[in-house]
Amino acid sequence: MEFAIISMLNGLSYGLLLFMLSSGLTLIFSMMGVLNFAHASFYMLGAYVGYTVARFVGFWPALVIAPLVVGAIGALFERHFLRKVHKFGPVPELLITFGLSYVIVELVQLIWGRIALEFQPPASLQGPAFTLINNSVKGLSLLWGAAPAGLCSTADAAVRIVCSPFPATRGFMMLVALVMLASVWALLTRTRIGLVIQAALTHPEAVESLGHNVPRVFMLVFGAGSALAGLAGVIGGSTFLTEPAMAATVGSIIFVVVVVGGMGSLSGAFVASLLIGVMQTFAVAFDYSLATLAQQIGLPLGDAVRNNSYIKLTLSQVAPILPYLFLVLILIFRPRGLLGKREG
Repeated sequence: MEFAIISMLNGLSYGLLLFMLSSGLTLIFSMMGVLNFAHASFYMLGAYVGYTVARFVGFWPALVIAPLVVGAIGALFERHFLRKVHKFGPVPELLITFGLSYVIVELVQLIWGRIALEFQPPASLQGPAFTLINNSVKGLSLLWGAAPAGLCSTADAAVRIVCSPFPATRGFMMLVALVMLASVWALLTRTRIGLVIQAALTHPEAVESLGHNVPRVFMLVFGAGSALAGLAGVIGGSTFLTEPAMAATVGSIIFVVVVVGGMGSLSGAFVASLLIGVMQTFAVAFDYSLATLAQQIGLPLGDAVRNNSYIKLTLSQVAPILPYLFLVLILIFRPRGLLGKREG
């Protein structure tokens, strides 16, 4: 039981990290119609800037400063580069953001090097947030923080005790992602700024006639989306690993999330992130093959079938391709995505 709960929480935490990444990409696309190929590179840049700032002033100031720095870089890029090609259509926009992603990767390697950096979370986030204790006699219980060694062991051979800690960094990641979802939703639907942003996409002339600077609105939207990626980078870099390959690791999966959820749909990105996170986590956790399942249900297999390499493939081995298989199925049966309203 505790294994299923911890696996579910790990899947939800990974899914919420994907949402933190895809939310900025979804915001930029839904407001500007720009599919930013450099979004994962802004995520990586946020991790490296956060690492540098944390070395001087600590993790908590870095959690605020790094996203602002990345957001400012994104806004400057939109102002001086992306805006100049916007009038030529989506293909030049894709190409210039694609080129920017490689420029950021090379600059990161030039400044910080090619090896992984040790980006430690603060002391308050080190260790478990809580520990699930499964006692074969007393049942399942929860203890905040780390469990004492005495609770996880017993001299009685008839009693089985399993302690499953859940890292505090993952809990903090989940909290930030939920706060981000609520904040972005409230900004877009409950504030005057959000109404201006949404109106600027569909009726830019009317918005300009009311005295609003539409190009500046788009610059702020692109900067805000980049800042969200930078925030995810600080949390993801301190939770997992800060390295030059981290952009490539999540670069393709966030586009899967955006397409599966529905292009431009924030709620769709949230649902798709959780589905993909849980699906991949459980695929890795339950390391079964078709041959193993057949043996457990008593289905006889011949030697030729039992030794077949495809039958021996485990779920953990095929877990990396599951999101892309999910993407193919979504594009076939629901091209707009789970909650999408826009074609393509």
